[in-house]
Order: sequence, then C-alpha cells, then structure tokens
Amino acid sequence: MTDRLRAEILAGEFTPGQRLGQELLASRFNASRMPVRTALRQLEAEGLVTTVAHSGAWVSKLDRFEFEQVYKMREALEPLAIAESLLHLTAEQLDEIGAIAEQLHEATLPQVKIEEFLELDRKFHLLTYAGVQYEPLRLQVERLWNTTQHYRRALSYRLDQSRAQMTDHDHALILDAVRRRDQEAARALVRLHINRTRQTISESVEIFT
Repeated sequence: MTDRLRAEILAGEFTPGQRLGQELLASRFNASRMPVRTALRQLEAEGLVTTVAHSGAWVSKLDRFEFEQVYKMREALEPLAIAESLLHLTAEQLDEIGAIAEQLHEATLPQVKIEEFLELDRKFHLLTYAGVQYEPLRLQVERLWNTTQHYRRALSYRLDQSRAQMTDHDHALILDAVRRRDQEAARALVRLHINRTRQTISESVEIFT
C-alpha cells in the first residue's frame, strides 16, 4: 500500500493540503486500517504526508521554509551523488539516460506535457545517480525528490517555452558530462540546475499562497 499511495501522491492524484482519511484510504485500497497507518507513517517520514495528533493526516502543503531547506540540501547532496555515480554507471544505463533525455526533449514540444515531463525528469536524474555505491546517499536523494515533487509540479505548470528550452539545455549538458564520465563538470552542472530551479520557484510567490 505504501508504494501505491506514494505513487498516487507523486502523480498528483492527491493534492497538497488534501485530507487523507484512514477510512477512505482503507476503502480505496481494499485494506484494513493497520496497513493504512503504516503507510502514512512511512510517507510522513519521507515528507509527503503531515499528520496531526488526534486530528488526521494530510498531503503535505507547499511551505516556503521547507522548500528553501530541501532545495539547499539537494544542491549539496546531488552534485556529490552524480560524482560518486558516474564511474559505476553501465553502458546500458548510459544508453537509457540518453534515450530518456531525448524523450524529455520531445515532452516539451510543441508545448510542455506536464505529467510526462515530470515523470521523465525524475527518471533522468535518478538514473544518473544509479551508480552510487553508498546506499544511504542514494536513498536520501530519492527522499528529497519525493519531498520536492509538489514544488516541481507547481513549477511545471508555469513552465513556458523559454524556461523549458533552458531546462532542456541543462539536461543536454548533464548528459554530455555523464557520457564523458566527467565528475567535476557533472557536479557543477547539477548544482547549477538545481539552484536555477530553486530561484525560479522562489520567485513564484503564488505557489506558496
């Protein structure tokens, strides 16, 4: 149940601030309340759900302080992750990363296909980290991606062609560094890519209202 509920929250089927009643979830997933509570606790630990004692659970709302902190963590951890990953990526993984980059490009034409873009963007970046040998680092990066999914979706709905092209260009440069297994270039490009996203979201004041 945890995986299914996580996937539905990440896919936007439950929106930020939406109540997650245990009875509703038990009925939706044809389960008892015990696995529902277990799933909610796990997803709260991942930052996707907020629970209030004696009140209930909600999909976590967009919060400016959390956003700033989580993106700063991403800027610190993901350059490390890609540098640690590059030398261990297989030829097949490199081919797959390239194929996803091409699909990402197509997903922005003639206009951005939001949900397809979000899914491919997540696959592209997480696959570039697939060679990380230290499991806690890889899991922490994935957790941060889960926590920031709502922010990325909110930004994607404001992604015009100019910003989409800039993002596409970033991905092309990262792909080139990954293929050359250039750790320093990949580290710098990923940090810049995340920082630019943080700055863009930060300027979108309406996201947090």
